[in-house]
Amino acid sequence: MRRALAKPHPRIVGVDDGAFARGDRYAPVAAVAMVLPEHVEAVRTSRVRVDGTDATSRVVSLVRSLGSLEGVRAVLVDGAVVGGFNVVDLDRVHRALRVPVVAVTRRAPDFPRIHEALRKWFPRTAEVRWKLLRAHRLHPVATAGAPILCAAAGCSRTDAAVLVRRSTVRGYWPEPLRLAHLVASAGRRQGRRAPKD
Repeated sequence: MRRALAKPHPRIVGVDDGAFARGDRYAPVAAVAMVLPEHVEAVRTSRVRVDGTDATSRVVSLVRSLGSLEGVRAVLVDGAVVGGFNVVDLDRVHRALRVPVVAVTRRAPDFPRIHEALRKWFPRTAEVRWKLLRAHRLHPVATAGAPILCAAAGCSRTDAAVLVRRSTVRGYWPEPLRLAHLVASAGRRQGRRAPKD
């Protein structure tokens, strides 16, 4: 992957959820395909159930809906959860899409507190969600600003760091994720409606 990222204009997909309110049944999620550094190729939106278990299948379907994945070098995800505690299985996404998947977060999660919350609110699925959350170690990535953390499926820790830095246009946050969040948040008012599919 490092050789592909060294090319002038690698193709990357960013996936993130948007803002949603307490009581919403669904949270908006968006995927943005970019040719770095700043050319947007395609944008798609969908929804995931808040605190549900459909995150992995939704992310895969959403990325596929962008069109051909030929030339896509990696998928970036903002964290390993969308829509509250709806956990993304990074390995399954990697196997389904056949590209590396890298989850990025701004700060270290409070894992003991998260584990406690899972056991309290999701007693039947707590351990499954917990196992997915801890499937890949988080590693720091130096940026122009504060260091951020990433976990990777389908590529090395070094390649993941190169990907994060290569996709950061300004500041310290990858541009595909910044745009995906903006697009997903634009659909916030639709959060309470169920998807038609």
